[in-house]
Amino acid sequence: MSIKNIGLLVFLLLVNASTAWAANQPPNIVLIIADDLGYSDVGFNGQQFYETPNIDALARDGMILADFYSGGPNCAPTRACINTGMYSPRHKLYTPGGESKGDVKSMRFAVPTKGQNDPIYNTVVSMPNTIDGSHTSIAEVLGSAGYVSGRFGKWHLGENLQGFTVSSANGKPGVVGKNFYGNVDVAEKLTDAAIDFIEQNKKQPFFLYVAHWDVHSPLRARKEVVAKYKKKLETYQDKMDWDWNPIYAAMLDAVDTSVGRIRNKIKQAGVEDNTLFVFTSDNGGASFATINHPLRGAKGAFFEGGIRVPTCVAWPTVIQPGTRSDAPLTSVDFMPTFAELSGASLPTNQPVDGRSFTKVLQGQPDLQNRAIYWHYPLYLSGSGYNKVLPVYGTNKLNWRAVPSSVIRKGDYKLIYYYEYENYKLFNLRDDVSEKEDLAQKMPEKAEQLRNELMSWVEATNAPVPTRPNPKFTP
Repeated sequence: MSIKNIGLLVFLLLVNASTAWAANQPPNIVLIIADDLGYSDVGFNGQQFYETPNIDALARDGMILADFYSGGPNCAPTRACINTGMYSPRHKLYTPGGESKGDVKSMRFAVPTKGQNDPIYNTVVSMPNTIDGSHTSIAEVLGSAGYVSGRFGKWHLGENLQGFTVSSANGKPGVVGKNFYGNVDVAEKLTDAAIDFIEQNKKQPFFLYVAHWDVHSPLRARKEVVAKYKKKLETYQDKMDWDWNPIYAAMLDAVDTSVGRIRNKIKQAGVEDNTLFVFTSDNGGASFATINHPLRGAKGAFFEGGIRVPTCVAWPTVIQPGTRSDAPLTSVDFMPTFAELSGASLPTNQPVDGRSFTKVLQGQPDLQNRAIYWHYPLYLSGSGYNKVLPVYGTNKLNWRAVPSSVIRKGDYKLIYYYEYENYKLFNLRDDVSEKEDLAQKMPEKAEQLRNELMSWVEATNAPVPTRPNPKFTP
């Protein structure tokens, strides 16, 4: 058979696969999210102290999405992006609590904070920590295609069920809005509930959304698992000069165990061949808990350490095992992807900013040069190695994030700082650690991306602070 005919055969097989899932065999969809899990915390991204055998097996059996990004640098905006398919300026969640965090006197602009909420000064309105119930959620989209949806774990978007058939924060019926940070048993309880959900719904299309509370602080874990990592630490040869935490390792161990148990249940239920299984995180690792090497920054920052997250997917009949994609993808892409796979229609009552990455899953080059965006109109104080930005007019590093907008397109990423009225440009293919700012060396490229970014800011009506902060005293 000629190369041309082989290529045609592969193309036809891919087309047949895509039409089968949309027409007669809509796949089950499992989405598991860890909380505050850093890019470098998993074995498939080079981790050696923390042990993630089940997550790594998922990556080997499927595809690593190496350039996958969270919709925000912290939990609430990312979860809203996932569930609405919209960027932050549209759903209006930027941070838990909707306020800046840090010393008001170090903020150049007047924005909502605990110490300053007078609307006379604010050009950014305080945002509630919930999504508008009128938005169509990912569960409602899949529900229109006949899916039953189960939501287990952290929601962080309000009391509205948003189309999920079953919902629980800790695995027990009726618990929705409570927090279970630091609960050493909650990962197991969520997994128990997820397994029951699969058993009850294995004969119909289902969407399973498991959002773990781990590895978010406070750092607590089962003593016997902590002891395992304490013993390992006694002889571990640290190559990155980092104070590895056995408790954090044990919390990640609980998430990894959950992934393994849920995958085993999918296999035991006989639905593995028709199940898309996704694992990801809601933002980068926290700077006090883990190290995001080789990425710069951590949770809360718009450098790669705050927004590039470990992500892998498996689907035996569609995704080639052991593959990798470097297409820039982000949280808003889940809704259009799942809609295409299920044969569902996208919402008409709201814009959908994401793009379907079904072709990426099939190994086709796609979305390589699309632009993805972030926006943040507030301030967030830093600590440890995550003090990455200075107070305006000084060289004093103080912030994780300041009012800014970000674009990634192709290999390049530009961060525009309203705080400093300047920008940084990085080539992520050559410099994933963002060590060299290319803005002066490549002014035309920088200005091209800045113009495209500002057009997006205007189109989404993203709030930009403009009023001086009367309390600013650097």
